[in-house]
Amino acid sequence: MLLSALLPALLASLALARPPSRRSVHETRRSLPAGWNPVRRANAGDILPLSVGLVQNNLDNLESYLLDVADPGSPNYAQHWTTARVAETFRPSAEAVDAVRAWLEEDGTIAPERIVLSTSGGWLTANVTVAEAEALLGTEYYEYEHARDGRTHLACHGAYSVPAHVASHVDLITPTLHFDAGMRRHGYNTSKNIGTTGFGARPKVGGEVHSIFTELEHCDEVITLACLRALYDFVYIPLATKKNSIGVVEYSPESHLDSDFDVFFGNYSKSQVGKRPIFVGIDGAELTDNEFFAESSLDLQYVMGLVGGKQPVTLYQVGDNVEGGSFNTFLNALDGGNDPNVDPAYPDPFGGYSGPEQCGGAPQTFVVSTSYGYQEAELSLAYTQRQCAEYGKLSLTGMTFVYSSGDAGVSGPFGDCLDENNEENFFNGTRFNPTFPGGCQYVTSVGATQVKPGNKVTDPEVAVFQLFPSGGGFSNHFPRPSFQDAAVSSYLAYHAPDYPAGTFNTTGRAYPDVSANGLNYSVAIDGQLQLVSGTSASAPTFASVLSAINDARLAVGKKPVGWVNPALYKFEGAFNDITEGDNPGCDTDGFSAAKGWDPVTGLGTPNYLKLVASFLLLQ
Repeated sequence: MLLSALLPALLASLALARPPSRRSVHETRRSLPAGWNPVRRANAGDILPLSVGLVQNNLDNLESYLLDVADPGSPNYAQHWTTARVAETFRPSAEAVDAVRAWLEEDGTIAPERIVLSTSGGWLTANVTVAEAEALLGTEYYEYEHARDGRTHLACHGAYSVPAHVASHVDLITPTLHFDAGMRRHGYNTSKNIGTTGFGARPKVGGEVHSIFTELEHCDEVITLACLRALYDFVYIPLATKKNSIGVVEYSPESHLDSDFDVFFGNYSKSQVGKRPIFVGIDGAELTDNEFFAESSLDLQYVMGLVGGKQPVTLYQVGDNVEGGSFNTFLNALDGGNDPNVDPAYPDPFGGYSGPEQCGGAPQTFVVSTSYGYQEAELSLAYTQRQCAEYGKLSLTGMTFVYSSGDAGVSGPFGDCLDENNEENFFNGTRFNPTFPGGCQYVTSVGATQVKPGNKVTDPEVAVFQLFPSGGGFSNHFPRPSFQDAAVSSYLAYHAPDYPAGTFNTTGRAYPDVSANGLNYSVAIDGQLQLVSGTSASAPTFASVLSAINDARLAVGKKPVGWVNPALYKFEGAFNDITEGDNPGCDTDGFSAAKGWDPVTGLGTPNYLKLVASFLLLQ
């Protein structure tokens, strides 16, 4: 009797019990990026800022949405979206939020109050122990050390998995597999962050400038504001400076001295002496008196000088001087979509900024110039795809993102190339090593040119070959977009090098899109004019040209250009075609410059007067 009485309740209990979850591997890594080695198992009690990136709605329509407002042939050209419309269109579903939250609570026994939904709705985050993360993700965490500079990083080993019923709602989870193998400042605390970054963070600083050239006879030796204006017919007086805006992003501990602006302008633009950028500090960022002034000084002095004293220039200084910052730290400040694996978490547990993380609310400028970057292979496909989508979403609102293409030709910054799995192999890699985010179709990638020694400023430039080769090639993470298909197909048909199959991805997004001079800029650093080189110089130069185009459009009542790439490829005749030079790496000559678009100099360097005329004809 007792058994028969209890049986219905027992059967009901068994029906409600959840069976063991079938798991699926969500991300894998076959090998470590060049230079990284495991040194010890992570301490089980260490705290991780676990963050689950939720699948967003409508991302499969992102490119078509963008082409509707960015293709010159579209009737909706320049009719950009509001930020509210963007947020609502791509917000993850309530089903995704509920499914992931339930998994964290039930499988991870994480209390509901520990789980936070980000402002954008794109991330669920919780501080968990290493032991809790390992149980949730079916993996093991290790501390890794970089052989070249001793920096450390916490990551899981090989792969991680999630329950099958949750997988369809998850883009990626961090911190897990992603590494930054860029040139981070030696001696900085990097046990939890990977932020300051990549190839642009250390432009090449040469000797002192001993003679102040104000004419154009020596542009083959020293580049000045006057040289750039002459090279690119960049003659423009701003008219809509109160409506227009341009920003430059710098990543701590890179900094500058305000007094250097007066040294630079005192020599090259006297009317701008006393001018300063508008400072926007993100997540504890502040200017510091250290020796790392080259990048910030270069970028700001030339953007401010080229756009003129009436146009305000915004400096986005990202990250404190302990944690540093990263691209997503900046993007998070614009639209609230951070990734704590690559992006520092605040308050900082390592003694840095103790305030809250900025999540949206930073002012948006129409053009944003960034002279930093990673290699694609340092980051997972899921990570790069998600960040690329953020550039696209912000571009829908009318923003333009300009990035330098890199200073190592077709290889990584240390000469590292890829293996047959497209992962970094410093010793035996033979495949080309593309940069990020240049391979994202929603940013404009800028390569470098130079005036050939002995040539006049009126002579055709060549692909840069002194000091460094310009970054360029084909993405392994992103397919070729339609707007560049004709130009790239022509290059591959008539000028592609005869390398073994697999050396580069012939179907990938090709970069750079354009180029500008990148050799021997005269820059004021710590009171002294010095020569500075790199695609770090090319990006702010091209960004300044785009800002002037925006000013011209705004002055006649039109909208800014926003995502500019589709239009650039339709205006090939507005560029100075570069047909000489290459970008060697990986024991090859890389690619060669050629008539039309090429993976060394893109479409070429801008002819401002032709470009602005083309854009003014659009609605």
